[in-house]
Amino acid sequence: MNKDALLNMLASGRDNPMLRLSLGTLYLGEDDAVTAAEYLRKAIELDPAYSAAYKLLGKALLQAGRTDDAEAAWHDGLAVAERRGDMQTVREITVFLKRIAKARNAPD
Repeated sequence: MNKDALLNMLASGRDNPMLRLSLGTLYLGEDDAVTAAEYLRKAIELDPAYSAAYKLLGKALLQAGRTDDAEAAWHDGLAVAERRGDMQTVREITVFLKRIAKARNAPD
């Protein structure tokens, strides 16, 4: 994926959840979690049933050091994925939530 091409698509008015997810994924890969989260939140705003966007939003928020927000995004995404029958995303988000719980319960 070429980030400039995707940004040009967005600038030309061809906005959609998949485009926002793609941009969020690219920014997350560049360790720009804050910008990634912005694109991923917009993907969810455009399609509240886009379970993959919740999964990546949680990753971006966690990478940005916002553990509570990541957990909330994953809980929302888990509910969406369960409603949609997206079992792969359910499994992945469940693992992420267990990791957060384990980290919270670990001795300092």
